[in-house]
Amino acid sequence: MASQNTTVQKGGITSFFRGVKQEMKKVQWPTKQELVRYTIIVFITVIFISFIIMAVDFVFMEIFKLFSKLV
Repeated sequence: MASQNTTVQKGGITSFFRGVKQEMKKVQWPTKQELVRYTIIVFITVIFISFIIMAVDFVFMEIFKLFSKLV
């Protein structure tokens, strides 16, 4: 089994938040135009998937109604 190299860092919570701040500076944030474009894509995708689920639900509902009439 491979040995795991673990080190314990001192500093506690302040060290943690310092590290978070440093990592957040490395993040490449989207521009306003990109953010708007991505949001529109998400809304369109959600609406499209909702219609697919609604259609499948309608089909199964009609199938179950048909079976319930036979029984």
